[in-house]
Amino acid sequence: MHLLEANPDKIKWQWLSLNPAAMHLLEANKDKIDWWNLSLNPAAIHLLEANKDRICWWLSSNPAAIHLLEANKDKIDWLGLSRNPSIFEDITPPPFKQELIETVFHPDRVFGKMGGVEWLECM
Repeated sequence: MHLLEANPDKIKWQWLSLNPAAMHLLEANKDKIDWWNLSLNPAAIHLLEANKDRICWWLSSNPAAIHLLEANKDKIDWLGLSRNPSIFEDITPPPFKQELIETVFHPDRVFGKMGGVEWLECM
């Protein structure tokens, strides 16, 4: 980042607007933001919420923007939304359930119930 900060005239703001690690530079130079690309940046949701009139609705493919899309269903870009992995519910089991699964199906328990037969021998 120091290279960019030392050479602001060389920054390609269009591409920097896509970079989640560049938020401090973008926040300090709002007049140079490429709002189209910023709409795709998952770390930029707070800037987009504060500048809703500048949102490009390609935002629909931004995994961090589901709450904005739910509040603006009439503006959804359905192609972009179809590419967004966050549209699917998280099916990760709750921590206790995950711990229970890991304990019950631990290889030591499973192999122990197989009468000492190695797993690879069964395949």
